[in-house]
Amino acid sequence: MKKILAAVLTVVLLALAFAAGPAIRAFRNRYDYAVQKADDATNYRTLKEVEDTCRAMIASYEADKLTFEQYDGSDSAEKQSWADQARMRANRTAANYNEYIRKNSFVWADAVPADIDEKLDYIGGGHE
Repeated sequence: MKKILAAVLTVVLLALAFAAGPAIRAFRNRYDYAVQKADDATNYRTLKEVEDTCRAMIASYEADKLTFEQYDGSDSAEKQSWADQARMRANRTAANYNEYIRKNSFVWADAVPADIDEKLDYIGGGHE
């Protein structure tokens, strides 16, 4: 009788453990997520990497924007082509930058460094 009771109890415990598995996993995942967010938000390496990436993207954007402004409205078709290409690169950088800022906004906790733009504007058409 004791063996049957032990077997039934084992089956019941295994069934409970199996049923509770998803809830346990969900709790652990939420905990791991919270720990990772706290680590990312306070880790110097993460902050430095995000800031350096932003600054590099801003520099690329500004260089392309200056190239666009220099050659936009030129009488030369070749220079107009340079302006168009620079505008496309700047706008692609702006799109990537704005998405990157959105995804990494937790790093600064509403205190973005002064030299990091919160958004890069798109450059409109050209050939004035």
